[in-house]
Amino acid sequence: MMTKPVPAGHPRQKVPGTPPPGGARPPTRRGPLARLFAKSPAKPGEAFGAPGQGQSLLISVITVAALLLIWIAITSSGMIKPLFLPGPRAIFEKFIQVSTDGFAGSTLWQHTLISLGRVFGAFALACVTAIPIGIMMGVSRIARGVFDPPIEFYRPLPPLAYLPLVIIWFGIGEFSKMFLIYLAIFAPLAIAARAGVRSVSMEQIHAAYSMGASPRQIVMHVIVKSALPEIFTGMRIGIGVGWTTLVAAEMVASSSGLGFMVLNAAEFLASDVVIMGIIVIGVFAFSFDLLMRYLEKVLVPWKGKV
Repeated sequence: MMTKPVPAGHPRQKVPGTPPPGGARPPTRRGPLARLFAKSPAKPGEAFGAPGQGQSLLISVITVAALLLIWIAITSSGMIKPLFLPGPRAIFEKFIQVSTDGFAGSTLWQHTLISLGRVFGAFALACVTAIPIGIMMGVSRIARGVFDPPIEFYRPLPPLAYLPLVIIWFGIGEFSKMFLIYLAIFAPLAIAARAGVRSVSMEQIHAAYSMGASPRQIVMHVIVKSALPEIFTGMRIGIGVGWTTLVAAEMVASSSGLGFMVLNAAEFLASDVVIMGIIVIGVFAFSFDLLMRYLEKVLVPWKGKV
């Protein structure tokens, strides 16, 4: 059976160069920058992609490479004297020299281990004490009335403000340095734990009570688990404050540590040692932050989904 030919101009006839019905046009090829910064597709079950969804590792690598190239270009052109901003090669050579020969009586690794012990020792002590106190402040008005005034009073104070008092009370030994770092970490961690408890929805608590849960079970299995995202955020903020306070703590009668090394090098205008110490501190702080992000992803998989 033969079909009739479609006359010219008929809607069924496709004319070359004309867009398809409905005005839709074939997708155009995007450039590399457009593909790099394009939003990730929505996951199954989601109508729209969540804000900020997608991987940013490649963008971060490009950003670091661009900053490194700018650094090399500025130092190579002579715009800034090496006394004030040494080049990456000079920093690397100083890193090798201090790692082997040492600086101020200790090698770079000895300075690093001492500072790590001070920061993470104070951080561990703050986690053991600040998180339970923050949870108690969230669930008990008595605990909130007892701990809230002193925490909110000293929290805005810079560590250098009460450093002289810590020295008067505890001397210039190792305890005073760790205690100063501990105080700096304690306040943001306790406040984050309290905020996490206060953010728990009442529907979850009522549902647990309706199923026969006791007050202790409510706190352990509902409130604490719901507060974990805020607690992890407080831990990330607290360790950053701890590294900041490390330099202030090692200013007083210290003969080792990364903060001491940076301050001692600054007195002799050794900019390469100062920048090297800053980079080492930043690398360890950023590595710990990445570890905390990974632990949060593993231990709190429900974050952002409830």
